[in-house]
Amino acid sequence: MIRVLLVDDHEMVRAGVSAFLSTQPDIEVVAEAADGQIGAKLALEHRPDVILMDLVMEPVDGVEGTRLIRAEWPEAKILVVTSFLDDEKVYPVIEAGAMSYVLKTASAFDIAEAIRKTASGQSVMAAQVTGKMMERLRKPASQLHDDLTEREQEVLQLMARGMANQEIADELFISLKTVKTHVSNILSKLDVVDRTQAVVYAFKHHIVK
Repeated sequence: MIRVLLVDDHEMVRAGVSAFLSTQPDIEVVAEAADGQIGAKLALEHRPDVILMDLVMEPVDGVEGTRLIRAEWPEAKILVVTSFLDDEKVYPVIEAGAMSYVLKTASAFDIAEAIRKTASGQSVMAAQVTGKMMERLRKPASQLHDDLTEREQEVLQLMARGMANQEIADELFISLKTVKTHVSNILSKLDVVDRTQAVVYAFKHHIVK
């Protein structure tokens, strides 16, 4: 029996997925959560075979939820099930440790099969996600910053000026959490591991004013 944890902020989605999975003889839902933080807590408590993770949730999204789980349980098998395909979602959650990534437009039977494959250690990727990853691999390092949004470029500029996250939040009139999300996306898109490397990249490629 494949034990599954559902993490999605929409109760109706959880109810629908849970109802369908209950019809599968080899899959059972052991717990449900409405955001990434609760999902991480339940994941460590129940140790399910597969974690179905949505991405856009409040107060803790699926990317951070994936990081929290993998930090404490590196072997966790996380299957992202989402409606989003933008770069700000795909790259960070895969780099955070998600094993599989499928879209909510997939059929219920395809999602069930993705659960089975993920449980067995296979990575399942929507064709659109695979295409994005291949494009990313082919792109020269000098062009990585082309993927930055206008807001991420603004945040990078302020990082290069030595501003801390709270100072950036105050400067741009956005929340601290939003700044942290932008910084995470910047590191992911530039393929660097920390703020210092991001700033070095920015100066090296003349993208700071």
